[in-house]
Amino acid sequence: MPPRALEAVNLETNRDPADFEAKNVHEIYDTIASHFSSTRYKPWPIIAKFLSDLPTGWVGFDSGTGNGKYLPLPTDRPGAIWTIGMDRSRNLLEIARRAGEGNVIREVVWGNVLQNPWRPNAFDYAISIATIHHLATYERRKLAVQRLIQAVSADHGRVLIYVWAIEQDELSKRKVSVEDDPEANGKGKDVMVPWVLSKTIGKPSPDASKPEVFNRYYHMFAKGELAALASDAAKDVGLSVGSRESSSSTQGVDIVQDGWERSNYYVELRRWSR
Repeated sequence: MPPRALEAVNLETNRDPADFEAKNVHEIYDTIASHFSSTRYKPWPIIAKFLSDLPTGWVGFDSGTGNGKYLPLPTDRPGAIWTIGMDRSRNLLEIARRAGEGNVIREVVWGNVLQNPWRPNAFDYAISIATIHHLATYERRKLAVQRLIQAVSADHGRVLIYVWAIEQDELSKRKVSVEDDPEANGKGKDVMVPWVLSKTIGKPSPDASKPEVFNRYYHMFAKGELAALASDAAKDVGLSVGSRESSSSTQGVDIVQDGWERSNYYVELRRWSR
């Protein structure tokens, strides 16, 4: 089956991005939580390696944890680090509490990625996987990155962020058209991505003969956009961007990874101080 072209959406007509996200993201994930979770069980390799390489005893959080599939990691050193999950969906958090094998109850918190519930520099690390692309404006996406940066140690904090990319690979079921949109070059594109709810999992459709389709909002990132967003976020909270060796500032953020993996862009940030 060829990839499905995604429907573009014009957000300029939506006066309140929070209301738009509530309707086109949060309400949908609460409805499809069980079905969604059943399709999200295999950790992505770069994220698994990031967590596996962290020093024993570190404490971090997963901002937008979903079904909590990263909370039990690393599997080769169970319990070596402690990741707290945060999400807006209560139904997904109920699943995340029991993520992984055994009867371990995970620590999860109901919260918004734009809020600042943590003590500054409280964590050693933070991850945000496939979450920030659900925020409807540049300013809201930048604020979400700032919350991650502010929550980790100023001396050694590490942050890993993943978002969906315009550039989808050959295995993707999605296709993002940019030929008719010159503004999309380097700026990403706002689209609606359909989720077809299984008839056997989650809330049944009133019409059993037709599957329910929910259209979720995504900002599909262009090449270089995520790294630029992270750089802007750091600068706007007074941090230098670049390595400690190349800067005369007292605090900063270094972008140590900036890449693409299986239809996603990712960046790894490391905080430093002197």
